[in-house]
Amino acid sequence: MTQTEFLPDTQAYLRAHSWMAVFGMGLAMLLLWLAGNPHVWTGAIGGLAAITVRGLYMRSEEMAVVWTLTDTALTGPAERNIALTDIAKVNTMGTYVQVVTKGGDKHLIKYQADPKASAAVIERAAH
Repeated sequence: MTQTEFLPDTQAYLRAHSWMAVFGMGLAMLLLWLAGNPHVWTGAIGGLAAITVRGLYMRSEEMAVVWTLTDTALTGPAERNIALTDIAKVNTMGTYVQVVTKGGDKHLIKYQADPKASAAVIERAAH
């Protein structure tokens, strides 16, 4: 039985959180500006702090998630088991690979170093 594991990548995790921080900082500053707060710059600090805390808190959990591809199925956390014949589409979004089943269920394989390569492996196995 052939088996491929999709492990989260630390650099992809940091890159994704960097983008979230940029977005969070901008959003927080915009909200403060819209509210008329004269200290708009504090939104940048708050947004950065929020994403940093989230990243530190979730890192060990996210880095432990492993998806496994076999000749018949893609299995992941929380007892997810997707038959290869049930995979309808595979998409990439940033560092994520999204697997969509024929029933419409969506599953994310997060923080891939090369999401396009991971998606290609899954697509080849599913078709």
